[in-house]
Order: sequence, then structure tokens, then C-alpha cells
Amino acid sequence: MKDLHRAFHDHLAQTSPHPLALDIVHAEGCHLTTRDGRRYLDLVSGLAVANVGHRHPRVVQAIKSQCDRYLHVIPYGEFIQEPQVRFAERLTGLLPPTLDSVYFVNSGTEAIEAAVKLAKRVTGRTRLIGCRRSYHGSTHGSLSLTDNETKKYRNRPLLPDVAHIRFNDPGDLELITTEAAGVVVEPIQGDAGVRIPDPDWMRALRQRCTDVGALLVFDEVQTGFGRAGRLFAFEHFGVVPDVLVLGKALGGGLPMGAFISSRDRMALFTHDPVLGHITTFGGHPLPCVAGLAALEALQDEAMLGNARRAGALFKELLVHPRIEDVRGEGLMLAVDLGDAALVQRVVHGCLAQGVLGFWFLSCPTAFRIAPPLVITEEEVRKACGVVMECLSRPI
Repeated sequence: MKDLHRAFHDHLAQTSPHPLALDIVHAEGCHLTTRDGRRYLDLVSGLAVANVGHRHPRVVQAIKSQCDRYLHVIPYGEFIQEPQVRFAERLTGLLPPTLDSVYFVNSGTEAIEAAVKLAKRVTGRTRLIGCRRSYHGSTHGSLSLTDNETKKYRNRPLLPDVAHIRFNDPGDLELITTEAAGVVVEPIQGDAGVRIPDPDWMRALRQRCTDVGALLVFDEVQTGFGRAGRLFAFEHFGVVPDVLVLGKALGGGLPMGAFISSRDRMALFTHDPVLGHITTFGGHPLPCVAGLAALEALQDEAMLGNARRAGALFKELLVHPRIEDVRGEGLMLAVDLGDAALVQRVVHGCLAQGVLGFWFLSCPTAFRIAPPLVITEEEVRKACGVVMECLSRPI
């Protein structure tokens, strides 16, 4: 057999010319271990996936137990499968009454695709509105709503009748008219470098959508499940969407997405035509039991409070002349250096010292801090020490 590194490059499709190519053989809590025994403090969480930590014992046990029962048995929606039902029951029990019906899919971008189908079906309209500097995924519909031309230009034409408004700009809300089927918004913009809107803007956005009859869709693929210090980021603003989109941490480390709305809206997918949205593997029992176990651990082990405390400590410790800003809520943070080249030096410098950081696709002047929500004070201090040391090196 080929050397593993060579086979990685020869036989796996790549996403960039220079992948990090760490050969991970074990992950636990906030740490990753490579084949050669190097241990890394993970400040990325698989891009906001491992919120409860890598291989949380409750998640691992739930997966093992389900494997002894059954795996895939039929495409979504035909059989009563307890893992799906119990997870949906728990999720909706934590949400406002108007979000009482869950449709499980396979990823966040698929959930976005389904959510915009639902918006068109409910309203009978075609126009979709996203925000400037947004990111919603890489499939055609999600990419159409994303505002990153670098990612889009090779894939045109994309969906027609899509417009973008400026995030957190009251003046653009008038562009949401009675032609709009849905407005898709990240309650905290992630890939833009963690941008938090004004609560007044969020309330005005909600009211504008209500006034013109457009569905307000919140993309909480990245912000959900405690990442921003609340179970869901919309709780920071006192605003409830018509459709909630989830992914990443939803499956407890396994691939999963979901969109949630009211039962009467979701019922439109059952007729005219029947199977108005379908998926083979959506609601697979393994991510359902893993997601439920992760959600229970998130609540039972007070991880939301730890996310807020750890996030505050990062902000307190990350003070340096080269740091222009530290933005965010909870453990969804962006450290803005105002210099893309410096970001690359810091990220790679941290990696050399056993701290895994990452950058943003749409904000190259900042790097992200998004560790598992179980990170300890000692680990926060260690990470900040390494970042500060890297920042203090001569350029």
C-alpha cells in the first residue's frame, strides 16, 4: 500500500492546494492526537461541530447502543423510528411553540435548500433575500444566498431572483417587499468574521418580514447548540424565526442537518405533490441518538455557562498591540489583526506549538476561536499564551 500521506494527495479530492494534512488518530475532549504522537489543543471544533467535545462518553455510548439495534432501514418519513422521534421531541420542547415540527436532513447546506423550498411553497413567491458577507453552504441554492463572489463566479448561473441586503443596516430593510418568499439570515454572521447585529435591527427585520408576508429563516448551522453562549443565538435578540436551520453540532459529531418550522407549514410537503421534499439518509438513527446524547450533555453539564465564561476569559487575555478587535459571543470569536498575512503567520505559528486555529473564508484579516464548549480555564490560558507569543515575534 502507498504511504498514507501520498495516498491522501493521490486519491482523495482536495479542497485547496495546501491542506493542513494532520494525520489524526485520536480525539478526546479538546485535544487531537496525530499518528506521531503530537497533541493539539483544538480551537476549531471541526468548525463548530464538536461543541460537547470530541468523543463525549454519552455520545459514544449512544452510538454503540444504536449499532446493536439497527442502522438505515428505509428513507426518511416512512417508518416510526424512535431515535428520530425522541430527538425531534426534545428539540421542539426547547423551542418556541411556532417551531414544533422537525425535518431531519444530512447537512446544513441541505437544510438551507429545503428551507427555501418551504418558503416558496408557503408564500407562492420566488424571490429570496440573503445578506451581504453571508455564508450558507456550497450547494447551488445555498451558494446563491451566500455573498462571496470568489466562491460563486465559477458556478454561475445560480438561482435567479436572489437579492442581498446589507447586514445590520436598517436602510436596506425596505428592499424586503411583498415579492419576497424568504429572507435567510445568520443571527450572528460567522464566516464574515463573527459580526453581531444590533438587537433593534433584528426586531425591525422580524417586523418587516411579518409585514410583507415573507418567511424569516435563521441559519443557525454554526451558531446553534451553545456556540454563542445560548442554546440558540436568536435567544440573544428576543426574535423568533419562521424557519430555523441547524447543522454542524446537531449530530453530536456525526453528519446531520435539520430545518424546523410549524406543523401547518411543514404539512405542505405532504401533498401536491406528495414527497415535496425527500431524503434517503436524513434522520439516520446514528446521528439522531448521537445528537440527542450531545444535547442532553450540553444541558446537564452546564456547558452554556462555561462557554460564556471561557469566551469572556479569551477576550480578557487577548490584548496585544497587533490585535485590532476580538468579536463574538460565547465561544464564537474572531480575533481581528487587520492583516491577512499576519493571520497566516499566527495560525501556522500556533500550529507549530500544538494549538490548532483556523481562518475565515470571507474575512482573511481575522482568525477564529471556536473550541469545544468544555474547554477549561487552564486550556484557555495556554491557548492565549501561545497566540500572544506568536504575535510578539518580529515580522
